[in-house]
Amino acid sequence: MVECNRAEITRILTQLRDGDEQAAERLLPLVYDRLRDIARRQFRNERRNHTLQPTALVHQAYLEMVGHEALDYQARTHFFATAAKIMRQLLVDHARSKMRRKREGSHRRVPLHDDVLTLERDEDVLRVEDALEKLGAIDPRQASIVELRFFGGLTVEEVAAVLKVSKRTVEAEWTMIRAWLRKELAGDDE
Repeated sequence: MVECNRAEITRILTQLRDGDEQAAERLLPLVYDRLRDIARRQFRNERRNHTLQPTALVHQAYLEMVGHEALDYQARTHFFATAAKIMRQLLVDHARSKMRRKREGSHRRVPLHDDVLTLERDEDVLRVEDALEKLGAIDPRQASIVELRFFGGLTVEEVAAVLKVSKRTVEAEWTMIRAWLRKELAGDDE
């Protein structure tokens, strides 16, 4: 992203917060490609035959983000971190909706790699969401790190900036989180 776009995005986010009704229209062209990247990253973690498409996910998330007067984005990074969280929640809601219609499921292993969760079924999405809720109850900051790294695609440095902690803290917690998630998502076959 070009440096002038970064400043422009921050300026428009401030205008959006201050009630400028046209700010959302000016913001979208500047952030659309990065939002698409976030959506593609989210879908990289999903099954191949997903019924929701990345473009629809971007548009739903964007409308939700600019439609809430209470949201106050401190900076560009905070905006994109929020986008990742909203997109993940939209995917979880979509999976829950499909599961309500199916009413079946079984426990199985959800593969976890350094920065990729392999989610092949709606049940997998819900297991990851349950694990994140459990982690959030134990340590909310660690749950935020997972959201920002896995689902937001943020670097360790960006996560540290969003959470206002050191890079070293994020790296240490990331190591513990991955071990905890592997155990939590191992399923009945381990």
